[in-house]
Amino acid sequence: MGLHQRHAAQEMPLLLPFTLGPAMAPRPPFIARLLLMLPLLYQPLTLTAGAHRFSAPNTTLNRLALAPGRGALYVGAVNHLFQLSPDLQLESVAITGPVFDSPDCVPFRDPAECPQARLTDNANQLLLVSGRAQELVACGQVRQGVCEKRRLDDVAQVLYQAEDPGDGQFVAANTPGVATVGLVVPGPGRDLLLVARGLAGKLSGGVPPLTVRQLAGPQPFSSEGLGRLVVGDLSDYNNSYVGAFADTRSAYFVFRRRGARTQAEYCSYVARVCLGDANLYSYVEVPLTCRGQGLIQAAFLAPGTLLGAFAAGPKGPQAALCAFPLAQLDGSMERARRLCYTAGGRGPSGAEEATVEYGVTSRCVTLPPDSPESYPCGDEHTPSPIAGRQPLEAGPLLQLPHSISAIAALQADGHMIAFLGDAQGQLHKVFLNGTQGQVYHSQQVGPPGSAISPDLLVDSSGSHLYVLTSQQVDRVPVAACPQFPNCTSCLQARDPLCGWCVLQGRCTRKGQCRRAAQPNQWLWSYGDNCCLHVQSLLPAHHPRQEQGQVTLSVPWLPALAPDEYFHCAFGDYESLAHVEGPNVACVTPPQDQLPLNPPGTDHITLPLALMFEDVAVAATNFSFYDCGAVQALEVAAPCRACVGSLWRCHWCPQSSLCVYGEHCPEGERTIYSALEVDVQVRGPWACPQVKGLAGPLLVPVGWESRLALYVQNLQHFRVSSPGPPASYHCWLELPGELQKLPASLEETTGDTGLIYCRAQQFRPTMAQRELPVPIYVTRGEGQRLDNARTLHVTLYDCAVGHPDCSHCQAANGSLGCLWCSQGQPACRYGPLCPPGAVELLCPMPSIDTVEPLTGPPEGGLALTILGSNLGRDFADVQDAVSVAGRPCSPDPSFYRTSDRIVCVTSPAPNGTVGPIRVAIKSRPPGISTQHFTYQKGDKQQRRQVRWAGRREDHAAPQSCLDLLPTWLPMGTGEAEQVSRGVARQRLEPRMPDPSPPCSWEPVCPEAIVCRTMPQASPGEAVVRVVFGRAQRTLLASPFHYTANPQLLAAEPSVSFRGGGRLIRVRGTGLDVVRRPLLSVWLEAAAELTLPRPGPTASQCSTVCSVNSSSLLLCRSPAVPDGASPRRVFFSLDNVHVDFASASGGQDFLYQPNPRLAPLSREGPIRPYRLKPGNILDVEGEGLNLGISKEEVRVHIGDSECLVQTLTLTHLYCEPPPRAPHPTNGSSTLPQFVVQMGNVRLALGPVQYEEEPVLSAFPVEAQVGLGLGAAVLIAAVLLLTLMYRHKSKQALRDYQKVLVQLENLEIGVGDQCRKEFTDLMTEMTDLSSDLEASGIPFLDYCTYAERVFFPGRGSCPLQPALEGPGEEGRRAPVHQGLMQLSNLLNSKLFLLTLIHTLEEQPSFSQRDRCHVASLLSLALHGKLEYLTDIMRTLLGNLAAHYVHRNPKLMLRRTETMVEKLLTNWVSICLYSFLREVAGEPLYMLLRAIQYQVDKGPVDAVTGKAKRTLNDSRLLREDVEFQPLTLMVLASPGAGGAAGSGAGQHVPARVLDTDTITQVKEKVLDQVYKGTPFSQRPSVHDLDLEWRSGVAGHLTLSDEDLTSVTQNQWKRLNTLQHYKVPDGATVGLIPQLHNGGAVSQSLAQSCPSGENIPMLEDGEEGGVRLWHLVKATEEPEGAKARRSSLKERERERARAKAIPEIYLTRLLSMKGTLQKFVDDTFQAILSVNRPVPIAVKYLFDFLDELAEKHGILDPETLHIWKTNSLLLRFWVNTLKNPQVIFDVRVSDNVDAILAVIAQTFMDSCTVSEHKVGRDSPVNKLLYAREIPRYKQMVERYYSDIRQSSPASYQEMNSTLAELSGNYTSAPHCLEALQELYSHIHRYYDQVISALEEDPMGQKMQLACRLQQIAALVENKVTDL
Repeated sequence: MGLHQRHAAQEMPLLLPFTLGPAMAPRPPFIARLLLMLPLLYQPLTLTAGAHRFSAPNTTLNRLALAPGRGALYVGAVNHLFQLSPDLQLESVAITGPVFDSPDCVPFRDPAECPQARLTDNANQLLLVSGRAQELVACGQVRQGVCEKRRLDDVAQVLYQAEDPGDGQFVAANTPGVATVGLVVPGPGRDLLLVARGLAGKLSGGVPPLTVRQLAGPQPFSSEGLGRLVVGDLSDYNNSYVGAFADTRSAYFVFRRRGARTQAEYCSYVARVCLGDANLYSYVEVPLTCRGQGLIQAAFLAPGTLLGAFAAGPKGPQAALCAFPLAQLDGSMERARRLCYTAGGRGPSGAEEATVEYGVTSRCVTLPPDSPESYPCGDEHTPSPIAGRQPLEAGPLLQLPHSISAIAALQADGHMIAFLGDAQGQLHKVFLNGTQGQVYHSQQVGPPGSAISPDLLVDSSGSHLYVLTSQQVDRVPVAACPQFPNCTSCLQARDPLCGWCVLQGRCTRKGQCRRAAQPNQWLWSYGDNCCLHVQSLLPAHHPRQEQGQVTLSVPWLPALAPDEYFHCAFGDYESLAHVEGPNVACVTPPQDQLPLNPPGTDHITLPLALMFEDVAVAATNFSFYDCGAVQALEVAAPCRACVGSLWRCHWCPQSSLCVYGEHCPEGERTIYSALEVDVQVRGPWACPQVKGLAGPLLVPVGWESRLALYVQNLQHFRVSSPGPPASYHCWLELPGELQKLPASLEETTGDTGLIYCRAQQFRPTMAQRELPVPIYVTRGEGQRLDNARTLHVTLYDCAVGHPDCSHCQAANGSLGCLWCSQGQPACRYGPLCPPGAVELLCPMPSIDTVEPLTGPPEGGLALTILGSNLGRDFADVQDAVSVAGRPCSPDPSFYRTSDRIVCVTSPAPNGTVGPIRVAIKSRPPGISTQHFTYQKGDKQQRRQVRWAGRREDHAAPQSCLDLLPTWLPMGTGEAEQVSRGVARQRLEPRMPDPSPPCSWEPVCPEAIVCRTMPQASPGEAVVRVVFGRAQRTLLASPFHYTANPQLLAAEPSVSFRGGGRLIRVRGTGLDVVRRPLLSVWLEAAAELTLPRPGPTASQCSTVCSVNSSSLLLCRSPAVPDGASPRRVFFSLDNVHVDFASASGGQDFLYQPNPRLAPLSREGPIRPYRLKPGNILDVEGEGLNLGISKEEVRVHIGDSECLVQTLTLTHLYCEPPPRAPHPTNGSSTLPQFVVQMGNVRLALGPVQYEEEPVLSAFPVEAQVGLGLGAAVLIAAVLLLTLMYRHKSKQALRDYQKVLVQLENLEIGVGDQCRKEFTDLMTEMTDLSSDLEASGIPFLDYCTYAERVFFPGRGSCPLQPALEGPGEEGRRAPVHQGLMQLSNLLNSKLFLLTLIHTLEEQPSFSQRDRCHVASLLSLALHGKLEYLTDIMRTLLGNLAAHYVHRNPKLMLRRTETMVEKLLTNWVSICLYSFLREVAGEPLYMLLRAIQYQVDKGPVDAVTGKAKRTLNDSRLLREDVEFQPLTLMVLASPGAGGAAGSGAGQHVPARVLDTDTITQVKEKVLDQVYKGTPFSQRPSVHDLDLEWRSGVAGHLTLSDEDLTSVTQNQWKRLNTLQHYKVPDGATVGLIPQLHNGGAVSQSLAQSCPSGENIPMLEDGEEGGVRLWHLVKATEEPEGAKARRSSLKERERERARAKAIPEIYLTRLLSMKGTLQKFVDDTFQAILSVNRPVPIAVKYLFDFLDELAEKHGILDPETLHIWKTNSLLLRFWVNTLKNPQVIFDVRVSDNVDAILAVIAQTFMDSCTVSEHKVGRDSPVNKLLYAREIPRYKQMVERYYSDIRQSSPASYQEMNSTLAELSGNYTSAPHCLEALQELYSHIHRYYDQVISALEEDPMGQKMQLACRLQQIAALVENKVTDL
């Protein structure tokens, strides 16, 4: 088993829990097919041989990560994680999918929890390396994007995977198209994970765009307690993230989104947070713009620079690269942060330059100027998230034609190099040089059309780049310097990382060149130096016959060490070099060391290299020439070739030798080379030569002629010794022979002369009229004179080309040709014809054919006459032609000498007939045998003939009878118009003006084909045909121009070069196109030679078929190998549409033809053995680049092999089950053929293997096998039946739960409606009762005591008991307390006392609140003074908090001023409570009580069926029945007072109520108009059941009849006593109370506490229970008990999961919703005047904020909320007994706590976030809280806009309040307790008063000492 398969086997169990299990429905059929396909899906991975590339078949690659220290590479893919070595060798693999999942479900264990779950591919969304923990973080798409941790050294091992992840662990986006980026950043002692993502599915839609998550701890990947970028409305801020980067201090996130809420345009942004900021307080973002470009597409953080690739602007290239210096970027962010911290976000001009973004209510503030420095990464009190409004702009460095999808950068050798990956799979290397970028190299890395992933990584060494596409990973060298073999290619590559190392002789990086620091040693292409080269050679060449010295000039030659040297290499010969500056001298090799000259050449050229060791430093070519070879190569002019050659060769004329130097024989003249400058006899013009022909130039064949030639420079042949002159000969190269003629020399003056050749007749065989014959001259024994130029004598024959007399007489007169009648008449040279045989006049004209023979009577028809002797020139025939006796005017442009006349006919009457007559002067006329007829067309004659030909053809219809087609596109000009009729003459079809004329193409005698011209607009046109002077108009069928066809879509847009792929083109008006074509223009490569038959030689086209007016079907044209497609377009007649325009901008792409390997590994001839039922796997390359799976056709013989899968390298097809028949009769086996468009690939024959025939075996074995099979089948059947039974049972249970859920949902709605109706009826009755009795408000004294001293009962202040003998102390104490009351009126004393007490460490928070309440009581009569004190203390408190975090002020009650504020608000709002808010609050309280009482309440656990608090919810289905008891009320009880004795009052109870619960409900009913404090206690009365006259039974919770079982005693209920409905009961005094129930309560202070519910009692080991037994086991565990018997019992009792009863909360909430809304509306409504105290308080808080420069509206909102809503109203909601005289049970209190919490959530400014893990109580009102928030905002806004409350108005109101409550309760007791606190810190208070200068003047310390003397009887020093 291979590595891949082994890991696959390890990971496969991931699927098993989701595919197996007895409780699931039967497995869907597709899973079974999937399991069968697993061997195909998980093929062993292949690595491309010989290339640094990794690819996985059938797998899409998503992300790439690099472990910096190890160098290992990690690839995140769909359903896989791969671990690769640095050279891309596979090390490990993990399979991550597919898994059962749905984006609509939270992660689940049991598939039944998510019915819509499907087998889902798991695409990797995030892949990061944690170096500190050596872990790989991988986040997939499934399970709401949760992450897992794996080992770095083996990704197959999972280190952490969340078992039951909450929504706080949803990390990545669960939608493939939504980007997720992240960073692992180091924290103090731990690594943190920063994740940014776009808006995804509905379940994870609440995940913020940016979160900080923990990597370690109990809940990895959770953001609990860490920073979250809170967003007001995610749909308004859907960030699309491009990348995440980090440097040493900050993390940067690049993204694009719409701007502010009012902006519709998308913008590019970069955000920054500090690396150590785990709360995102430092979040700042600014916009980015690349001048003139679109949105950012890719980014990279290079050293000191942020690189961004932007989409194109409206015109021009597709992408641009911009660079943003990091200093400017950080500066822009710091400016925005500073403005938002210290200037409210406004710049110097007052414009808003920074704000708080993302829809949160926080605002920019005005903090001290040093705040940005003090809090460089923000803090809890600083505004966040900050967004700068001023964009950071940069200009484009570079523009590219394709969109950029990835960027990486590298700084090496002091240069910045950027690597750009585009959407077409190309990698561009860019040199960033200042403000410009230059692409110096581009290469195709991925498959064409496959975008490069943003994960473009550079390895730790900086030498290689890892490039990821969806199909492969490539390892590309950063600089491919070694691939450049020489200096020129190295520098021309313009690679800034490469340079030429001169002495090493190779292209290297600078660090690899040992002497790079020395001058001229390392040459850089961007420097001023260039490659070392040989600038000059002296001499430039050398004769091979001698050895010499050559001097090379080599500029910028590097210096060598003293012991180093250069040497020269002439080919294989080396010689030492002598260097002097730039000059290098070398000795040439001897002749025997030189190779021979190549055949046909006069020299040998050897490479000459200047060498250092074995490295060629500079090189050139050096030639060694051979003058003798120069002479031998030029036979026609050896002397001219010798002295005119490139070499210094000289000519010896007498010996005919070409020599170098002075080497002519002694005494012989020398003709020097033209390169010599100091001699006269030099150059080709000094050679003995034949200059040209003296005459004649034309020589007639058969006539004796003498030739003469000019010669020059023959004086070089004269010698000093006398001798016979040399002979000369002329040589003519006739066809087939060389003719030699003796010649004589006739010298003339100077150096010229004449050579006469002997006279000679020439009779060569002539196939043409003229024959040029070469001629030259020789001297002596073959010494040839040079021809100065090519010499020819022209031989001609008059008989050739002159077939008749007219042709002969028309010949050139210089030839002397005459028409000779001797023998066979012919044209001959004049002297060769006897004088009597010369014919001066030619015979009469002869007419052979005439065309056409009919024409219109109007004339004007062109008539063609063919014959012979039709004149020598046009003048002979100008007036010589007549037709049927009418003149016919010849056309000179069509006249051809002697054999053709074209003339235009004259008008003649219809029916005129006659011959054609040609009469040339002085000759008899020639008359034709054919006759021409003038006639009109016959309308009855309709022959279906179409004519064709070129424009010279002359055929036209005599009448227009029909027109096809009758409509055409107005712009085409390509479709045919066919007019049918009689056709016998030339025509010009036209359309009436202004319609343009159309060009015509005659194709047959009875049809005209013309092509229309473009028309401006659609419309009708009339067809008019003009031929000659005749005109015909077609009126029956008008011609229509229609609108041009439009192409709207074309797909697919890629094809193989072989073509044949079906292209579907959609558009409009396509059915009017006559011949649609899909064409491609080709650009031939250098080695390709295309045929050129016509203008379409470089164009390939296919004809499309018109399927309908909106659909064309085209096949892609084939492109020949070597040709490059330049343009692909559609030809719709004359309309040409580029493919890109038709396909929406997508260019048509041609991919290389696919290559498939033969089926058999032994070769394509050998058959492939196929087992029936197997899937055929065909390997290849580029299989899916140009075609889809559905278009591929695979045949095995005459049957089809169904294609199942097609990937880049594999094709899988399912063969037919039986062997097909071969299509070729000559073959015995069927061939396997793959057809991909036009590409047809035969991969060899296929041989089906037959199933082996089983051999016979013994009968005993057969019997045993049969029995075994029977047993096995029986066992399988039994297991199958059991499995089906279990499956059906599970399915029935599941359906039962569904039915229960559905019924429950319907029941909740019905129950809400019914309960609300009942409740409203009850509340109506209650309202009528309240009209009589009123709401039981507490009196002010009790109200104030309960507010000031909560939790202290009804008598918080009691006078101290006097001991014996202390009666005399009462008066001094009273006097001292009065003095203390007066001393409190001193503001300085009171403030000093408060500050001194608060400074004491032992003065607790409880003490502070108690003292504040004592002061409130003591100063109750002076509320104006108390208000002034409170204002002063609040001002001090604000000054204290403004330097910390102003938002924290008034959050808690930690200081005395905060408790004073609470008491002050309570005093001021008492009347508002009674007059406005009290009634809805009381109605809410009674509604809650009524609803709770309607359902069972457990007296032991306190849990109720009807509640809003899930912790108080009774999660059991308790059966109960409502009962109505008739209570016999005593006179004066409640509402029965004064109505007589024995009145029966109905009371509603439940049969499950305990006796105590029944008594409480009975008391509520009997005393419903009586305040609670005036009712008898439930523990003072017994309940008596009365039946008949004497039947009396006292009921109690516990008695002898109580049921006890297994140490559990159940409380007695009405059901226990079997009390029937309508029974009569009465309340009687308990016996131990003395027999009577007192109606008037004692004036002593009662406890005031709520009666506690019964606790779990331990009575001798017996525990009490009521409705459910309370156990130690948690409820969740109790619901998940694993006992099978208990489960069966629960199912039998129809017990559902406890959480299903949470819907009771919804029912309760729906019933109470109206009362909750009414209460909130009363509190937050401003329909009536706002209490002046509230307006006064809010105005004072506004003044404080303005005074301290706090402009943040969020801070003000918090202050007002803390001071009023949370401090007073929430307390009132939670504790209605503060204002009402009522009983509040524990269940009612729990419900009020939920409503109060909802009110608190509505007052906060932060967004109300709820999730799967949120408490149920918060989920209840999650939908209402936004509405309540708006009410709060509106409340604050309306108060702010109302008229201000003046100080005088407030004082007046306070004075009125003080007057109303002059008898403030317990004032002396309050002063006495206040003094006790002063006594505790007496010395400190005295010291503080004495240290204050003003206190000294006022003698405050002395006055306090006097008070102490009176109260404590202290002896002082006074």
